[in-house]
Amino acid sequence: MSRLDSFIRRLEAQRACLNQAARLIATVPGPILEFGLGNGRTYDHLRAIMADREIWVFERTIAPHPDCMPPEDRLILGDFRDTVDDALQRIGTTAAFAHLDVGSGFVQETRALAAFLAPRVDRLMSEGGLVASDQPLSAPGWDPVPIKGVEPRRYHLYRVTRRARR
Repeated sequence: MSRLDSFIRRLEAQRACLNQAARLIATVPGPILEFGLGNGRTYDHLRAIMADREIWVFERTIAPHPDCMPPEDRLILGDFRDTVDDALQRIGTTAAFAHLDVGSGFVQETRALAAFLAPRVDRLMSEGGLVASDQPLSAPGWDPVPIKGVEPRRYHLYRVTRRARR
């Protein structure tokens, strides 16, 4: 498969995952967390499909398309490793959904970041909430959710079914 075809399939899987998540968290209270703004395409899609939710964005360096800039009061700037631990204080409540788009193309670095983030994101999540990621994640009490129309391991979705001890 060409890299272009792989990229297209990843984006189709991402969209399917986000759309399914929006339906599944309809009754779960809380905001949305977006880890990795990039150009802002996913953020823009989340605004469209979850228009009634606050969306908090975590990003190291801000460089989105001008139409995809989050409000300054919901933007948490800096390296995830420096910003995630204090995020609950700033957000004020646990989240219904978190989307992590943290792959860098450097396999070991990306795996290490995903392993670092999973238990910390867990602390930010409401029971019954969902976590989606471009990377496989693992946290106690996260159950994998199949994504309709998406090959396993192409994109990842987890339901937070029980809270881990903190």
